[in-house]
Amino acid sequence: MGRFSIRLKITIWFTAALVVIVLFAYLMIFVVSRQILIKTIQDSLVETVENNVDEIEYFSGMDEIRTDADIDYLIDYRKGYLEIDDDFLSKVNEVYTGLYDEKSRLIYGENPIAAKVADLEFVDSEIQKVMKDGTGYYIFDRKLTAEGLNGLWLRGVVSEEQGERQSFGIMRIALVLLPVLVVIASAGGYFIAGRTLNPIQKIAGTARKIGEENDLKCRINLGKGNDELHQLADIFNEMFERLESTFEKEQQFTSDVSHELRTPMAVISAQCEYTLEKERSVGEYEDALRVIRRQARKMTKLIDHMLDFARLEMKSGKYAEETVDMEELVASICSDMKLIREKEIMLDYETEQAVFYGNRELLSRILVNLVSNAYRYGKENGHIFVKLKKEETELVLSVTDDGIGIAEEEQEKIFRRFYQTDVSRGGEGSGLGLAMVYEIVKFYRGKIQVKSEAGSGSVFQVKLPL
Repeated sequence: MGRFSIRLKITIWFTAALVVIVLFAYLMIFVVSRQILIKTIQDSLVETVENNVDEIEYFSGMDEIRTDADIDYLIDYRKGYLEIDDDFLSKVNEVYTGLYDEKSRLIYGENPIAAKVADLEFVDSEIQKVMKDGTGYYIFDRKLTAEGLNGLWLRGVVSEEQGERQSFGIMRIALVLLPVLVVIASAGGYFIAGRTLNPIQKIAGTARKIGEENDLKCRINLGKGNDELHQLADIFNEMFERLESTFEKEQQFTSDVSHELRTPMAVISAQCEYTLEKERSVGEYEDALRVIRRQARKMTKLIDHMLDFARLEMKSGKYAEETVDMEELVASICSDMKLIREKEIMLDYETEQAVFYGNRELLSRILVNLVSNAYRYGKENGHIFVKLKKEETELVLSVTDDGIGIAEEEQEKIFRRFYQTDVSRGGEGSGLGLAMVYEIVKFYRGKIQVKSEAGSGSVFQVKLPL
């Protein structure tokens, strides 16, 4: 079975189940229909005999018989006559009916087994069964009680073969019809299974194409629908999107690290080659080592930032969380950072009592990076204002500066890794500060917004759900 397709396996099992059902149906038809037919035969026997009871009348003389009456058959009986209606038939629906006198002599009608039942006593309104030549016969007797009919009996006889013939007719129809239905149902099942499994084939084809062509942009398109296979396709598409995003981030990470490390490595290499060109004084060697150490520290800091960034971006880091007093945290950081006074910029802050459950280091980095960014892009003798407030469902932290501002076309780019405006390319920043803030805010399912105009300062607002 392992070499067969799922479609064929489903069809085989479906057909096998139908065959079992058909065999069971044959058995039930044979057993149940025979019982029903026997009951039907017996009911027909009783009904025929009972109907014939009213077809016999007794007249004591010819003068009692109306001259305009339709006389079918007259039999001399005792001192009068028996008038038998033409509705009294010797054979109706394979049921034979005979009229017997008090001496058990057949005086009218037919009885195919008269000799066999000659000695069988009459029993009023009961069905009896006798066998003749291997065939069963049902007999029903009815005693006539109308005036002048005392001592007369009606005896009805019907063969079991009548039911067997009907039963065999039903079986023959079933033997032809049920296999045809099995074939039609199996063909329909094969078609439906194909239609049902077609989305799975599309899913497999897309996965195969991605594997062969390394194209993570491929998606499974099943059209509109909300059944289980469409849900599975949606899950696969989401998985492909995450894989594509992860792959692109990995490529971006590699590219960014290579790009950012190229400069300090080039400086170190150039400094080493320059220093080794000829004999240098002790002071020159010390200057060269300081340059190398400075670039090495820059590389170490960059690598540490990139690793932290990757942990946040991939959500692979495990950060100890606690209830953080945000008012105390913001006041502490602002009190320390206002001492920097870079470019003679003044830092003020305003806080409200608020707590947040999270990692203290990550929450601190949000504010530190935003304030550092404000210093870096601030103007001489400028001003930075930090505000913390608690709303109903979220914590709002904003950092406002009156620095160089951000052009509208650049506002969507500033949260990218290593992105810096042209004005600050020569600064000490690594270009990871705002990108790190963005990832931390996203880590806590929050939002960050920026409002700015070139030359008019900037407002960064962080909203964290409580």
